[in-house]
Amino acid sequence: MAKRGEPAGAKKAGRSESLAVRRRRLDRVMTHLGQALPPLEEPAVEKLAEEEQSDPFKVLIATLLSARTRDPVTLEASNRLFARAATPAEMANLRVSTIEKLIYPVSFYRNKARHVKAMCRQLLKRYRGRVPVTMEALTALPGVGRKTANLTLIVALKSPDNICVDTHVHRISNRLGWVETSTPEETEYALYEVAARRWWPLLNSYLVTWGQNVCRPLYPRCNHCIVAPACPRLGVEKVGK
Repeated sequence: MAKRGEPAGAKKAGRSESLAVRRRRLDRVMTHLGQALPPLEEPAVEKLAEEEQSDPFKVLIATLLSARTRDPVTLEASNRLFARAATPAEMANLRVSTIEKLIYPVSFYRNKARHVKAMCRQLLKRYRGRVPVTMEALTALPGVGRKTANLTLIVALKSPDNICVDTHVHRISNRLGWVETSTPEETEYALYEVAARRWWPLLNSYLVTWGQNVCRPLYPRCNHCIVAPACPRLGVEKVGK
């Protein structure tokens, strides 16, 4: 039976290897990545959080804008928007068309502009302009799914109890053989089982950084990968030069 809140049919970790083996391999990979990441560029949301002193509102907005958008575009669009409106009240007063112009060219900028305005109105009406601190409350906001909620809880609210899974985390977790899942949501629940709790808030930052620079979707740079000895390269057909 699926756990409460877990998608029906989510595949369990440990189907082809024991859970203990997967946990050991995950520990080894995460330890090596922690040593290899410092010279690499941080993901946009983490970078913005440092610049904005982890302002939960700005982290929430930037994370919403980041969906299916390259990091440089996310960072530039977020900074343009925050320069014009830095609080829910200021942002709620902007026209949707103005928000569209400020965040362009993020992917789906028209839909995201509507979500931003509606979200700010709800924050003011229901939470006095503050960002709520639970998964249930966050995902009830317009445009906020589990990925956005988890990343906001981890980056802005320093939660040790969440795992954020985007396309990089989903792809790399399956490529490494930690999980056998079909969707990012299934991967999130599987990782709660296979990953030690100390890695939960770090998985997104580590794997997104590695996925953008080395373990790319197509032609991953396996010959330059520090974790190659621990990687079965599941699904990898061609590697980059």
